[in-house]
Amino acid sequence: MANTPTPHINASPEDFAKTVLMPGDPLRAKFIAETYLEDAKLVNNVRGIQGYTGTYKGVPVTVMASGMGMPSIGIYSYELFNFFDVDNIIRIGSAGAISDDLQLRDIVAGMSACTNSNFAAQYGLPGAYAPTASYKLLKTLTDVADELGTPVTVGSLYSSDTFYDDASSLASWQKMNNVLAVEMEAAALYMTAARAGKNALAICTISDAPLRGESLDAEARQNTFTQMMEIALNTAVKLG
Repeated sequence: MANTPTPHINASPEDFAKTVLMPGDPLRAKFIAETYLEDAKLVNNVRGIQGYTGTYKGVPVTVMASGMGMPSIGIYSYELFNFFDVDNIIRIGSAGAISDDLQLRDIVAGMSACTNSNFAAQYGLPGAYAPTASYKLLKTLTDVADELGTPVTVGSLYSSDTFYDDASSLASWQKMNNVLAVEMEAAALYMTAARAGKNALAICTISDAPLRGESLDAEARQNTFTQMMEIALNTAVKLG
């Protein structure tokens, strides 16, 4: 019995490029497809999780939303890697600054991902797993950013299972100098990629600074993070 379509992705493997750009927001996926891709085709819209495949600079690229949180990206990345023959997923999301050195609209790339999630328990490992990005993707992306003249700060992301956190834990994470920003997906994406033998990376634009009370509005998050989008698109071109 074929694994596709799945309950979450109503498509065939040939509908997807080898590299998928994955924002959390379906409307950000739509914006990228309409703004940057040629001949973009809607390949998935189950539960409003929009996915489009087209070309950028002549190279096939897919952009598909992940929804919010590790359970959601865990489902979509697992299916893309294992059932739809996708090799690379680059999360292009938003994050809240933890480091005082980061300002709104700065771009960060997650070399690794700390987490308060129990996602790794499913693997039954005899220790604590440290989720890391694919070096191939990270090196390619930072080279592209340098070529474009767009600064990218590389370090660790904190992937939180909670958006509203009674423990006020961000101040504790701030003590760890290389933990740059908080988001909600990277750790699960990295673990899923590792288990599948595939490649993953999270790149995020700073949309807010929770410890300083600063934030951008929803429309800005959806439509204006174009530097991050262009870095990811040009990385997909380099990956072929």
